[in-house]
Amino acid sequence: MASRNVGRRRADHRSNRRRKLEIPHGHGHGHGHGHGHGHGDHVVDTSVVNDDAIVARRVRIVVAAVLIPLLLAAVVGMIVMWPGGDVKVASYQTAAARGEVTAIKACRGEQAPQCDEATVKLTSGPDKGKTVPVQVPKANQTPIPVKVGQSVVLGINNGAKTLADRYSYVDHDRTNSLLLLAGLFAVAVVALSRWRGFAALIALAVTAVMLTQFILPAILHGENALLVAVVGGTVIMAIALFLTHGINAESSIALSGTVAALGLTVLLGWFFTKFCQLSGMASEGATGAKSLVPDIDLTGLLVAGMVIGALGVLDDVTVTQAAAVWELSAANPSANRRELVTAGLRIGRTHVASVVNTLVLAYAGAALPVLLVFAIQGLPGRVILSQESVAMEVVRGLVGSLGIIAAVPLTTALAAMAVADRSRELVAEAERI
Repeated sequence: MASRNVGRRRADHRSNRRRKLEIPHGHGHGHGHGHGHGHGDHVVDTSVVNDDAIVARRVRIVVAAVLIPLLLAAVVGMIVMWPGGDVKVASYQTAAARGEVTAIKACRGEQAPQCDEATVKLTSGPDKGKTVPVQVPKANQTPIPVKVGQSVVLGINNGAKTLADRYSYVDHDRTNSLLLLAGLFAVAVVALSRWRGFAALIALAVTAVMLTQFILPAILHGENALLVAVVGGTVIMAIALFLTHGINAESSIALSGTVAALGLTVLLGWFFTKFCQLSGMASEGATGAKSLVPDIDLTGLLVAGMVIGALGVLDDVTVTQAAAVWELSAANPSANRRELVTAGLRIGRTHVASVVNTLVLAYAGAALPVLLVFAIQGLPGRVILSQESVAMEVVRGLVGSLGIIAAVPLTTALAAMAVADRSRELVAEAERI
């Protein structure tokens, strides 16, 4: 009779533990470790998992065996491939200035039907403060006409003999509008996420610096585009994750999952680019890049674009999965690896379903004008898919999605290995002592 009661209690305990793990992000009424109740709300303190000695020991093994060697290799690769000297193409370098349009009148002579003459007061450049005449597109010949009061960007021909011939119209000056949008974005991020949002903005600035100072110049310098993207992407993710989420066990596991999924994305991108016979010539700007840098590998550049395009979403997925497993472990420290993986994957399935759709739609949106042209022509579906401009976007979207899908079980498994059976190991150590 006593053994039957003990068996029933054990069964009830397993059932309760299973119910706790089935409720993602700690919502429920189980009395887990490091949490409390308040008017029905269940708050889980995941910091206890990061501070756990068992978790710290396990994560140190992963960091020492995998993460540190990979990060060191990435840093060494970045140092070796860092572009030295000026990598710009001399024939394409153009000086630029900005100015405000103060008056517009019709051009004279044969050019009268095609253009207007704008009087522009220069606000930057070597002739700042002077007023120059500049030909601009006629209002009925451009979708966004130049108007009085607008700011414009001008190209400078340093070889011109007169001031009137030195400047030419390039485009509208959109700097202030973009800065306003960026400021609104920054305020929204900080208002919602506070210090963590501020750290995320710094990480975003680091990403911009890495792109403009290392990745793009290194590719122009003749380095392998795919290798540059992998090295730069790994460094970007390490800085972004640790800066935004802190240097702790959870972010280390998330970064490990990101790097693993990134490697798989690289392999898939390289294989299917070759398998689908993509040259990279259909990419926007590929012809211009090839004419300026004849030795550039457009196929490698295409795969590099896939890698960089998937980085941000991989970051989102791995951080979410690590956080989910951390909360499950905080709610139930005795949860074993299988229980954590099963519950974590249930959370990950919902996340992946929405993220994959987002990524595919983003690539489809980029190719929308091309798809519209094919739709007007009424070509069969197989013919449309065989066009490189379409096939390229399909490969981008699906390869990136496969990387995201792989990130869920990879990160979940790593996180479960780090935090499984925390309370049991603590009890075992206490008994040994």
